[in-house]
Amino acid sequence: MEDIKKRIDELVEILNEANYNYHVLDKPTITDQEFDKYIRELIVLEEEHPDLIREDSPTSRIGGTVLEGFNKITHEIPMLSLSNVFNESEIINFDSKIRKEGINPHYVCELKIDGLSVSLKYKNGKLVSAATRGDGVTGEDITNNAKTIKTIPLVIKKPIDIEVRGEIYMSKKTLESINKTREENNQPLLQNCRNAAAGSIRQLDSKVAASRKLDCFIYHLPNPEDYGIKTHYEALQFMKDLGFKTNPNNKLAMDVNGILDFINYQTENRVKLPYDIDGVVIKLNNLKEQKKMGFTAKYPKWATAYKFPAEEVLTKLTDIIFTVGRTGQITPNAVLEPVIVMGSTISRATLHNEEYVKSKDLRIGDIVSIRKAGDVIPEVVEAKKDRRTGNEKNFEMAKRCPICNEFIFKRENQADYYCVNPVCPAKDIEGLCHFVSRKAMNIDGLGDHIIEDFYNLGFIKTFYDIYHLENHRDSLTLLEGYGDKSIDNLIKAIENSKKNSLERLLFALGIPNVGEKTAKLLATRYESLDNLRKATIEELTAIPDIGEIIAKSITDYFAKEKNINTINKLKDLGINTLYTGEKRKEAEDFLDKTFVITGTLVKYTRDEVEEKIGLLGGKCSSSVSKKTYAVIVGENPGSKYDKAIKLNIKILNEEELEDLFKKYE
Repeated sequence: MEDIKKRIDELVEILNEANYNYHVLDKPTITDQEFDKYIRELIVLEEEHPDLIREDSPTSRIGGTVLEGFNKITHEIPMLSLSNVFNESEIINFDSKIRKEGINPHYVCELKIDGLSVSLKYKNGKLVSAATRGDGVTGEDITNNAKTIKTIPLVIKKPIDIEVRGEIYMSKKTLESINKTREENNQPLLQNCRNAAAGSIRQLDSKVAASRKLDCFIYHLPNPEDYGIKTHYEALQFMKDLGFKTNPNNKLAMDVNGILDFINYQTENRVKLPYDIDGVVIKLNNLKEQKKMGFTAKYPKWATAYKFPAEEVLTKLTDIIFTVGRTGQITPNAVLEPVIVMGSTISRATLHNEEYVKSKDLRIGDIVSIRKAGDVIPEVVEAKKDRRTGNEKNFEMAKRCPICNEFIFKRENQADYYCVNPVCPAKDIEGLCHFVSRKAMNIDGLGDHIIEDFYNLGFIKTFYDIYHLENHRDSLTLLEGYGDKSIDNLIKAIENSKKNSLERLLFALGIPNVGEKTAKLLATRYESLDNLRKATIEELTAIPDIGEIIAKSITDYFAKEKNINTINKLKDLGINTLYTGEKRKEAEDFLDKTFVITGTLVKYTRDEVEEKIGLLGGKCSSSVSKKTYAVIVGENPGSKYDKAIKLNIKILNEEELEDLFKKYE
């Protein structure tokens, strides 16, 4: 289970960073293929281990952040992402799931334009706003820049209120022309059409956006029934008749074979298109059938996106080095001559383990093919053996830990080697970084690099050493960047962390399988660390959402003398071990009941509602089922509301929910 938690943590951190780089900075550090594979892996892990879901998991988000300098626009109907498929069998599986619902499906196949999603709103036929996807609920107001795009009509052909959605993009010819000019002016070149389009539409000066000659295809009408439309294909024609530019390559497919034929044709001919595409979007055509299929917590079940295979490039494998993870796992890593793969520079790639390297017969000095197809960092596909010169060096697995130099060992029936030295600095440093992190003890000023420096200097070796850091004040003043004020601020942040409520300490201790939400649940239930220490497996498993694995992790942790000594030392230092938040109540209207939230809430945030329900003995779920007690409905509710009505589940609006909360104040 510890390995699963580690993997989830790795995926969350990598995907969140990728989301920020892609949606905010417009500088992707991993490919869509990498992102898609890892988001799918994360979804599977979270479904299997819901107790390990982190609050900052990218699965709860569609991606992106509103940039400074732009106003915010809230989407009345959220702009959802699509699930992805990558091969013929997954496409056939998508079709089979629809047929199992008694539907004989017809589809619309569309080119997946590689650009920037946009929502356009019209009042009485006049353009009043344009917004990016943002996080799916709130986007950036790009109205002024959108008006510079000639294919976006300022006035449509009917004086109606309407919202349409599409993709802003830059043509290949335009990119080539712009880069020619930039080269002549000794300016850095724009890397690709997608980044160029996104960067252009986010210019604060609309004159710059206008000079970029952007274009826009419209592909979605969020509320087609309001206009008497019965199919998606009719909606496309309706929007075209209003004056919007729709893609002439859209095509009806009467069955799954029609989808595959369309994909095969576009795969072979996409280079001839005047714009970049990265796949094909497949949508169920009939709107009633779309409604019948509904949505998962994150995606519509009636649509998906096929992604083209990843690009591969060649580079030289210059070395193989070894790294140590928090669990002590030893991983070989490829050091590569830097190479650009799909818009980003790659110089490292994981080689996973000894068997992986040997199965591919990789040698130092080989010319290797690299692709960004779904691993955490880009994948080494193969060695080009026909290009070997004879000077290549065979791979040898490390015998000792690269950090502590102790011998490493392979666990039974596993491919990985581990450093089993309990005092290996690599593991200690990772644990310390977690302890001080924002969602744990939240000690501002102790970032990862600073923790590593202080560890190597001997200032901090254990959790409790953090609270003795003031004893090293004279030494700290000798370090670059540490004046009296910065040291005072750091000592103050450390001192303030002593007052944290119990749930932060529980999470900070790094108890296996105890994430943020589990820590909060335990803190509100037991109210003190001493009470939790006495808990038995039977008592813990009686708590909803605490399974036997988590319960055993908790009891095992408190059974170890080393951990108890650490806790006692922290208590002696004045670290709070009591829950200081709002007390948990067993309220009749909430106790052991499951709630689902749909739509946009006004008086509360979703996190506030989930926390209040948890403190009253209930829990929240992301999907409606027969076990759901009530659905909380905000503005513009989605398919969850429809399903609740169909299942005759209780509906609560915000006012009714607020009255229930007040009942137990």
